[in-house]
Amino acid sequence: MKKTTENIHFKVEDTYCEAFKGVCCRVIVTAEDQETVRRAAYDATSTPGTVIGRVEGGIESWLEMNQTPDGRYGAILQFWYNTDDIEKFELELSYRIRQDILVKPFTSLFDASIDPVGKIGTMKNIGHCGDGYEWEETLYGREMIVVPIAIPDFKIEKELGYMKGIMGANFWYMCSKKKTVTEAGKAALNAIEEVEGVVAPFDICSAASKPETNYPWIGPTTNHPYCPSLKSVLNEVSQVPENVNYIPEIVINGLNQKVLEEGMKAGIKAVIDFDDVSLVSAGNYNGLLGEYKIDLRSLFE
Repeated sequence: MKKTTENIHFKVEDTYCEAFKGVCCRVIVTAEDQETVRRAAYDATSTPGTVIGRVEGGIESWLEMNQTPDGRYGAILQFWYNTDDIEKFELELSYRIRQDILVKPFTSLFDASIDPVGKIGTMKNIGHCGDGYEWEETLYGREMIVVPIAIPDFKIEKELGYMKGIMGANFWYMCSKKKTVTEAGKAALNAIEEVEGVVAPFDICSAASKPETNYPWIGPTTNHPYCPSLKSVLNEVSQVPENVNYIPEIVINGLNQKVLEEGMKAGIKAVIDFDDVSLVSAGNYNGLLGEYKIDLRSLFE
């Protein structure tokens, strides 16, 4: 392993990533035990997909019992949407909560927003899962809806705040060995998790995409110049450097630009100390993705 300061100039490409505006609900899910919390958190934040009109989710951090409103194990989750259609966001968010959290034994959900710009009511699309038998009650110093279910009972805060933030920031780490994909990626994710207010919704992502596509009904398709398996087919079109066999991507969403950049810096710093990571770059598309441009090298100035 080499020292980070020695690697920044040689391994971090002089380029930038693009990012775009989004809205975010930040919540706390709790349960009786850590396993149930983890299952609820992982299930609710799986299948990120704002590109097809769905909510994108990520796990910000895990909480101990003394850190949650009801004194149980918990996790902070972020749910993101890439438009200002709050009514649509409310509906899509309700699917995640109803299908992946409410159905887990003894779970509850609380608002964890920071300076929200608005509120989403939870009665219409979640509370009414009680089929009209649900009720409102003040619990843990919060206004809650109690939804009667077969393992009594699911509790959710009556309103969830939503915030404006930044989505889609990213970096790529290029390597020749398969094991480095997961080893360096896990190091990056662990480092990002230490930064409050950011999530990596796609975990270690193996499918970097591009805005233009030959199949618009699918949405974003593979970023073909960066596919190692196409190098011999594309010839001069290929952008895959010599001796690079894998180009994983880490995508980061943040509640503001400051924490977003802190998360990116932490993740990049974690991967560049791996000897097999030859270069860190990023996806940018001449402004087609979003109005934010984050220079990779400037993160370390």
